[in-house]
Amino acid sequence: MDDPAKRSMIREAMRAPYLAREEEHELALRWKEKGDQQALHRIAVAHMRLVISMASKFRHFGLSMNDLIQEGHVGLLEAAARFEPEREVRFSTYATWWIRASMQDFILRNWSIVRGGTSSAQKALFFNLRRLRARLAQDSRMLSNDALYNEISAALGIAAADVATMDARLSGPDTSLNAPVAADGDTGSERMDFLVSDQPLPDEVVGSRIDEERRAQWLSQALATLNPRELRIIRERRLRDEGATLEALGEKLGISKERVRQIEGRALEKLRTALVNIDPAVVRSAA
Repeated sequence: MDDPAKRSMIREAMRAPYLAREEEHELALRWKEKGDQQALHRIAVAHMRLVISMASKFRHFGLSMNDLIQEGHVGLLEAAARFEPEREVRFSTYATWWIRASMQDFILRNWSIVRGGTSSAQKALFFNLRRLRARLAQDSRMLSNDALYNEISAALGIAAADVATMDARLSGPDTSLNAPVAADGDTGSERMDFLVSDQPLPDEVVGSRIDEERRAQWLSQALATLNPRELRIIRERRLRDEGATLEALGEKLGISKERVRQIEGRALEKLRTALVNIDPAVVRSAA
């Protein structure tokens, strides 16, 4: 522990006296019924050694003991907020579950940049896989990975495929995309440089832009062959995200929807003819 404040907190927690059952019950009632902050403080201080003890059990996951203790303290306060003294259960028994759950959630969030499962089954697998694997490794039998996964699967009631996935995740450490590719630390190339981009290539972007400009020019020339009413119908019906209905457009123009359909058909035919005269390939590509 490098933080002096944390070391002081741990020393204070280890010196804090244990609470007798009657005193614990009284403090819990004062906190629950009256919101007595001093009673809550005494309960929390008296049980911080439980938090520290629990944190030491999770230290092999490579996370800071300070952070684990802090998360455990959050779980301790959550337990105090939910504790029901009338049930005649010792607070330490009740708080242990909340402290462990808080630390486990913290580990799952921070152990790897790749998020693991958060279901109860996945949590059990994450926190028990190493222990079960080590125990089975001591067995005199020579087990293949598949046989090992099957035995762990049976022990935890989890699919063997999930066991294999979790084992791979725990075995493979995270690697930064900014890490150098060369083992000697040469910074000339990073892993990120070799990721395949899903963006179009520069020549494809330029070609697409040229094609769009050419099509827009062709369309503008073809639309110039329409009279004003035909042009309005085509714009309202075909060149908007939500085209107007025949009935609505007929009401605007003062004609029937059937007449709008006829004008639209004639206008489309004029557009096809104009586009063919510009470039016959246009119609073939659109067909």
